[in-house]
Amino acid sequence: MLGPVRAWLGDELLSTGSPQQRALLAALLLRDGRTATASELIDAIWGEESPSQALAAIRTYASRLRKVLPPGVLVSESGGYAVRAAEGALDLAEAETLWTVAERARAQGDLCQARALVNKALSLWDGEPLANVPGPYADAQRTRLEEWRLQLVEARLDMDLEQGCHAESVSELTALTAAHPLRERLRELLMLALYRSGRQAEALAVYADTRRLLADELGVDPRPGLQELQQRILQADPALAEPSAPAAEPSAGVIRPAQLPATVQDFTGRVSFVKELSDILSTAEGRVMAVSALAGIGGVGKTTLAVHVAHAARPHFPDGQLYVDLQGAGPRAAEPETVLGAFLRALGTADPDIPDTLEERAALFRSVLDGRRVLVLLDNARDAAQVRPLLPGTEGCAALVTSRTRMVDLAGAHLVDLDVMSPDEALQLFTKIVGEERVASEREAALDVVAACGFLPLAIRIAASRLAARRTWTVSTLAAKLADERRRLDELQAGDLAVEATFELGYGQLEPAQARAFRLLGLADGPDISLTAAAAMLDLPPEDAEDLLESLVDTSLLESAAPGRYRYHDLVRLYARACAERDELPPSEREAALSRLLDFYLASAARVYAIERPGDRTVDHLAVAEGSGLDFPDESRALDWLHSEAACILACVQQSLSAPEMRRSVDLLLASKSLSESGASSLRYEAATRAAREAAEAADDAHAAGRARVTLTQVLYGGGHLEDAAQEAERAAELGRVSGDPWTRSNALNELGIISNLLNRYADGERYLRSAIEAYRADGNRPGAASALCNLSRNLDSTGRTSGAIDLVREAIATYDELGLTFRLANAQYALGIALGHDGRYAEALEQLTGALGMFQEHRQRLWEGTTHYRIAEVHLDARRATQAAQHAEQALAIGCIGGDWMRANVLTVLGKALDSLGQADRARACWREALSLHESAGSVEAAQVRVLLRPVSAA
Repeated sequence: MLGPVRAWLGDELLSTGSPQQRALLAALLLRDGRTATASELIDAIWGEESPSQALAAIRTYASRLRKVLPPGVLVSESGGYAVRAAEGALDLAEAETLWTVAERARAQGDLCQARALVNKALSLWDGEPLANVPGPYADAQRTRLEEWRLQLVEARLDMDLEQGCHAESVSELTALTAAHPLRERLRELLMLALYRSGRQAEALAVYADTRRLLADELGVDPRPGLQELQQRILQADPALAEPSAPAAEPSAGVIRPAQLPATVQDFTGRVSFVKELSDILSTAEGRVMAVSALAGIGGVGKTTLAVHVAHAARPHFPDGQLYVDLQGAGPRAAEPETVLGAFLRALGTADPDIPDTLEERAALFRSVLDGRRVLVLLDNARDAAQVRPLLPGTEGCAALVTSRTRMVDLAGAHLVDLDVMSPDEALQLFTKIVGEERVASEREAALDVVAACGFLPLAIRIAASRLAARRTWTVSTLAAKLADERRRLDELQAGDLAVEATFELGYGQLEPAQARAFRLLGLADGPDISLTAAAAMLDLPPEDAEDLLESLVDTSLLESAAPGRYRYHDLVRLYARACAERDELPPSEREAALSRLLDFYLASAARVYAIERPGDRTVDHLAVAEGSGLDFPDESRALDWLHSEAACILACVQQSLSAPEMRRSVDLLLASKSLSESGASSLRYEAATRAAREAAEAADDAHAAGRARVTLTQVLYGGGHLEDAAQEAERAAELGRVSGDPWTRSNALNELGIISNLLNRYADGERYLRSAIEAYRADGNRPGAASALCNLSRNLDSTGRTSGAIDLVREAIATYDELGLTFRLANAQYALGIALGHDGRYAEALEQLTGALGMFQEHRQRLWEGTTHYRIAEVHLDARRATQAAQHAEQALAIGCIGGDWMRANVLTVLGKALDSLGQADRARACWREALSLHESAGSVEAAQVRVLLRPVSAA
């Protein structure tokens, strides 16, 4: 019914006969089993113009349907007919049931379930309801069903906005308002979605468009609800801004994270603190949020206490416990957006559904926790600013925070200052670890030990563990070692010095192989280190390295961040480096260890590059790594590794920019290019690239400087900084010529051609690109030459030589097909689609651009995905399909594009043109004003074109 009238018996499609026969069947089905008289059926099918043999025709149609339908479905009753369909046999009835259940779920606050049910109901529609069924009754029902479908769409969109899915809804609402311009509820939802997306001017422009349209078409003003929303937007009503990010869809099973580290079995003392914190957590269910912040010096036992209390409170938080080490005492504290990404994944949110900005992730985190009772343990925080975005903010949830800083500026937090242990508690802890028998006979010596440790729990634990591991030592032996003031903890001094004395005690008990691993691994700058990277750094088989690392975990000098990954506490890392400077002999072994780590990352990243871009000559130009890297079974695993190691790889680059390793470090940037192109690690990638350029210039290394400048050119171009990118590329091309590096010269010329095209310097662009093609071919780099051909195609297309442009890009595609380069083929299809669109061959253009879009999605090139949506929008606009153009432009804005703000301005210009064609002139002007502002800020030549679009409005 919710499409063409069709009937099935199992998987068999039944014949429902002529249009009038289908009209009879539809009329009976829509009566939901009630009997329809012959006269009612005649009116339904023919209305006032029924034929003289209408009654006979009705009987004939009924007879034919009985032969097709199972026995007992179509029955005769009281001079009429009825259809007795089984429960669930009619799509309309199923849709009505789904809507009823959805309304109930929404009333109970289960928006995710309600939204899923409405979507399921909408999926039952298969085109126009009662399609091609004649008669006045079918016409009336068709109108009713289409109106109901729109009501369902509005209800689902309303729930989308309640969940914060405003950015995703703009595209759909734009298309719907174009299709139903007088439907005010859709306009209201669009205004709200735009406002929550930070596009206030467009939201107000929608109202202006609506008011003018209603006045012109109907002679009425907008309904009161729409007028009220406009006033609330003008007043920046804070209530309109919530929520600001989407809630996660539920997975097949509710995910209940249990991330708390293991509690220590020998937890001792802290009775008053345990009771105080436990009382607060046990009352979280009736409060908006319970926050307790523990402060104290390093090693005082903040984490141990927090974990112990958190485990005891688990029954009060049945929906899960989250944990993170915020690394607040180190030079690189964890970024809140990174932490929120990990939390959202742990709570079941898929990667594509995790937004980019801190504010959106924080809002989504709060939305996901709504209705759940979850405990969040934020360990080792830097300050209140780092913590605030990570707080649940919903009733029934709680947060425990540990930090060296007393968070007096964390509003509403219950503050706990944790001091060192009392002498009795310290002795109890020491005794539990060492054993009652050994301590009882040397009580005074044991008191000397805990006093020498400054009653600091971490120091006591390390000292006691060393003693427990050495049965031949007495307590007095340990006390004598601690009598040396150079090795004694003094909690009254600076926290770092006190902790260092404790670490020195633990380090002194390590076996030689353990001590070497402890020293060398601490040299790496990454936030943590994988087992395979550690094995390369230590020059050991992974199995042997794992044994060493696990033994260091046992001594508390190393932490197991996750299976196969290890990290140092920030202060332990500093101490490990001090030990390396003091004890690693010969000193050159420190540089050798870091060199092995660089080789490991370079070899592994080069394999990822080769898998993702087969045939690309870049890997042939990379420095040869002495060590072996990882092998990957497929592209997906390779990219997973690259992105998971992004922070460590880029830290290694910046750490390895001294003369001996500089060229390999720069080449690691080249091999990790996808980190920039995907947008996931673009800021860190740019920082590493700038550092590489500066180091290479300072060292007067033309080879490294040229490659670093090419890489920086690509970063700047991707961010829309075209003039800066052009300067870098010009310098890179010269350095490539001076150093004789074919990779630098060919790629620099190619980038110069691309940028010149974008800056409308077409003569320069053609000259650069033809030189790039020659340089690539001289180097035997066929994929590179094909890439330059695609870019030259863009140049010819922009200068009116569309036929030549199409020929060039088809030549490039032939090369990619021959070499089997699917990733590069996406760029070629992208270029061909643009040229075909400009040639007026819109269907062919869309076919190429859609193919490119799919490949960009497959290869996780999110910024290229957004850019392709923009190009698709351009084609639809040229083909006078304004609704589709607006949809794809909105998707480009939501995803982001290569070219930064410059490209965003271009997308807004296209969106404005599409909206203007749809009669939404005020919103179009809002888009153009934003585009003009962006172009003027960047000094773009496109600003003049946007001014022309705005000029008629200004004149009016």
